[in-house]
Amino acid sequence: MSRTRIKFCGLRRPRDVAAAVELGVDAVGLILVPASPRHVSVEQAAKLRAGLPPFVSSVALFRDPDAAFVQDAIDAIRPDLLQFHGSEAPDFCASFGVPFLKAVAMGGERRSTTGLRAEARRYAAASGLLLDSHAPGGMGGRGQVFVWDNLPKVSRPLVLAGGLNPGNVARGITAVRPFAVDVSSGIEQIPGVKDADKMRAFVAAVRRADAKLNREPR
Repeated sequence: MSRTRIKFCGLRRPRDVAAAVELGVDAVGLILVPASPRHVSVEQAAKLRAGLPPFVSSVALFRDPDAAFVQDAIDAIRPDLLQFHGSEAPDFCASFGVPFLKAVAMGGERRSTTGLRAEARRYAAASGLLLDSHAPGGMGGRGQVFVWDNLPKVSRPLVLAGGLNPGNVARGITAVRPFAVDVSSGIEQIPGVKDADKMRAFVAAVRRADAKLNREPR
């Protein structure tokens, strides 16, 4: 039976981390990008990460950082996974000895099948590719979706992101069949403040989508 993994991203409050853990999410994203309204300092991120129990992964998110900052964050936070959202080169992403995700901008001009496959080849060392709805050079977390149909099969696990919420995540899972889904604005009251009811509804929607797909003939 298949199970779609769930990552809640942009958490800033201990209570939101605790709620995510209680709901059984697989990963918590900590955004170390000052331009983001969900930004946390390295010190804040380390405290939030300390509240995670075993088997809930911590993900440190960067956008075009310098190597020294990434290493300082790794030393302080001890994240399970790094996530790069800028124009970081494959060698840079892999240079820290920590598994990483690479975000692929799917907004703006629709990425071609060839383009997504090329990114998968380019970032062959990545643990997965995170498909977000922003245009190249932009920021995620804006609550916008991209076109989900006709995405190619690639060699890396796919994490579906960009504008997901309790009302549309099932359609995204059905269309893309991703390894995981990643949500931020779709479970918030305001940027950086999560909504417990929306968090609960999102997880329930993912579970229902998985149950439906698992009932379908293979």
